Amino acid sequence: MESALSFIVTENVFVFLLVFTRFGAALTIMPGFGDFFTPMQIRLMFALALSFSLTSVFYQNFPAMPESTIALVIVIAFEFIIGALIGVMARILMSALDTAGMIIGINTGLSNAQIFNPGAQTQGSLVGTFFYILGVVLIFATNLHHVLIYAVYESYEMIPPFTVPEFASIADLIARAVSSSFLVGFKLATPFIIIGLMLYTAMGIMGRLMPQVQVFILALPVQLLVGFITLSFVISATMIYWIRGFEEGLVLFLSL
Repeated sequence: MESALSFIVTENVFVFLLVFTRFGAALTIMPGFGDFFTPMQIRLMFALALSFSLTSVFYQNFPAMPESTIALVIVIAFEFIIGALIGVMARILMSALDTAGMIIGINTGLSNAQIFNPGAQTQGSLVGTFFYILGVVLIFATNLHHVLIYAVYESYEMIPPFTVPEFASIADLIARAVSSSFLVGFKLATPFIIIGLMLYTAMGIMGRLMPQVQVFILALPVQLLVGFITLSFVISATMIYWIRGFEEGLVLFLSL
């Protein structure tokens, strides 16, 4: 009786360890959950709570614990890789905002204004940081953080435990996600590219007509004003377009 009870406890601890590894790795990297402004204790407690809740759900579907220590370490490493992949995918989709912010900064004269970007964990553009914080708020306001958590849950159907991930497919998926994210970021900044091109063209013409006047220095306040006015007009449509693209990217990942 004691031997059977010990086996059950050991198997439950093993399943909990694997579930915690995948969920913990994903939550550590995901936007919002894995940002520096989220205390490490909160991330840990949230990952533990989810793992405790789902251990009984996944218990019947998990294979038996391997007897070899090396095999156990390899299984845990694969679980970490799968969880990190999901977090990286969500982070790549968020990087479209930073890309758009950098392009907007270049076209509005704000490229030299640097501030700490919680998404990149380093100095970033002022507009990109604003977009990132606004994007995180929208993710939680629209309940897309539930989709992020569900993506980890659904990953057990796509990549069951004890399954070796196809690294070629993972590399292709990440490459397509990066390409799509850059395209979305470029589309978000398109109004500023057009207005910036028109403004630079006008300043070039004025510089040719009045060579004795430092047009580009005098036009900098105008460039900033036009940039902020444009941002106030398009920010709503910009963030709606991005949040739809973010949701579509997550749904596409879940349907693979």
